[in-house]
Amino acid sequence: MLKKYLSSLAFATLIAFVHNGLIATCDAVEMAAQISNDRDIKVTTMLHAIPADTKTWTFEVTLETHTQALSDDLTKSATLIVDGKQYLPLAWDGAPPGGHHRKGLLRFRAVVPQPRSMELQIRLAGDKSPRSFKWLIK
Repeated sequence: MLKKYLSSLAFATLIAFVHNGLIATCDAVEMAAQISNDRDIKVTTMLHAIPADTKTWTFEVTLETHTQALSDDLTKSATLIVDGKQYLPLAWDGAPPGGHHRKGLLRFRAVVPQPRSMELQIRLAGDKSPRSFKWLIK
C-alpha cells in the first residue's frame, strides 16, 4: 500500500512540474502538456513521441484567448533550439490565423543525432520575450 502511494505521489509531483512549465522528459511523460499563460493567451504544447528513425518532430500546439485575434504565423514565430542551434519549422498543419482558438501540428526536421534536450520557443505578437517549452530526451 505504501509503495503504491509513493508511486502515485511521485507521478503527481512529476505532472505538477510539467503543468507549471518546467522540464518534461519524453519517455516518462511522453505526451504531457506544457502550458504558458501570459497576456490572456494560453499556449499549450505537447511533443509527440520521437522514434529514433523519424525524419520530422511534431509538436501539438493549441492557442486560446478571449481578448484578441490569434493572427500569428507559427512558421515564423516558432523556433526549435537544439544544442544552441536554431531550427525553423517545416510546416504548420492546423487552424489558419484568426479567431480565438487555434490548434494544429508544428513540424520540424529531426535533428541527428538525437539530442539530449530541446527547447521550443514561440513568440507571439506583443510578447516581450518568447514563450519557452523544454524537453529532456533519454
